[in-house]
Amino acid sequence: MRKYVFLISFLWGVSLLYGEETPVKILQMNIWQEGTSVEGGFDAIVDEVCRLEPDIVLFSEIRNYNGVPFIPKIRKALEERGKRYFGESSALDAGILSKYEIRSQCVVHPPGIEAASVLKATLQIAGRKVIVYSAHLDYTRYACYLPRGYSGVTWKKLEAPVTDAAEIERCNRESLRDEAIAGVIEDAKKEKGSILFLGGDFNEPSHLDWGEDTKNLFDHRGAVVRWDCSVLLTAYGFRDSFREMYPDAVACPGFTFPADNKQVAVEKLSWAPEADERDRIDYIYFLPDKKLKLKTVFIVGPSGSIVRGERVEECTEDEFIRPVATWPSDHKALLATFILCE
Repeated sequence: MRKYVFLISFLWGVSLLYGEETPVKILQMNIWQEGTSVEGGFDAIVDEVCRLEPDIVLFSEIRNYNGVPFIPKIRKALEERGKRYFGESSALDAGILSKYEIRSQCVVHPPGIEAASVLKATLQIAGRKVIVYSAHLDYTRYACYLPRGYSGVTWKKLEAPVTDAAEIERCNRESLRDEAIAGVIEDAKKEKGSILFLGGDFNEPSHLDWGEDTKNLFDHRGAVVRWDCSVLLTAYGFRDSFREMYPDAVACPGFTFPADNKQVAVEKLSWAPEADERDRIDYIYFLPDKKLKLKTVFIVGPSGSIVRGERVEECTEDEFIRPVATWPSDHKALLATFILCE
C-alpha cells in the first residue's frame, strides 16, 4: 500500500511541476486552388478537417474565387457538420482556422518589400500566448529542378542538369522565399516568450534533405544544397517538426510533392516528367520551449508519388494517414501533435 501512496504523491508533485497538459494538433495543407482542381475537392477538404479534428489548420492556395471568401465558406461547411472553428478572411493565398479564438490577425511583410505571403494569428492556449504563421511562399525560381535538368522558371527541360551548389543557391535566392522567412524571423523576435508555430507550402526543399546522405538519390546528382529558408529558420532556433521526429532523410524522406492523386491525370501532377522531382516542401516548424513537447508527426494523403511521369508507391518508413476517399490536392499534408504544459 505504501508504494501506491508514494506513486500518487510523486504523480501529484509532477503535475504541480509541469501543470496540466493540453494537446495542440496542427494540420498544414496545400488545398490546390481551394480544391477546385479535383472533382469534389472542396468537400474533401471539409472531410479531412472533420476526420482529423486539428486544433489549428494552416491552408495554402486560397483564392477567394468569384468574390467568395474561402475562410467563411469552409467555416460554415464545418459548422454544418458540428465542427466550430474561428477564422478571418485575408487577401493572401494563405489562411488559418483555429478551435481557439483568434485574438488578432495580420499580414507579415518582408523588410522593405510590400509583397507578402505569410499570415499571422495570435491565440491563447493553456494560459500561453500562441503565435501561428501560415505561409505560401513564392513558387517561382524553383531551383530544386536545376539538378534534375529542368528550369525552375520556365519549367522546360534544360540542355544539361545544373549541379553546382553555388549556382543552385544563387538561382534560389532570386525568389522572394528567403525574404519572406526573414520577415517571419524579424516578427518572431518581437514575440519572445510566446509559443511559436510556422507552417506552409514553402516551395523549397530543406537543407536537412539535401545532404551528403542523399546527394546520389532522388536526382540530386551529387548536389549538397543549403536551402535558404530552412537554413535561416534553423539558425534562428526554429525546429522542423518532421525532421525532429524522423531525422533519417533516407529512410524517411517525407516527400510532400508531387502526390499521386488517383483522381487526376499524371500529366497534371508532374512538372518534370522525365525526372525524379520528389521533395519535401511542406512544413510545420516550432520554436522550442520548455513547456512544449512534440508528440507525433504524420504525412496525410496518398502514400504514392509521381516519379518520371509514373505513379509510384513509396517504400519508405514514413508514417501515413491515408485519405478515406477523395484527396483534394497535388501535395500531401502534415499533421503534427504537440503537448503544451501549463
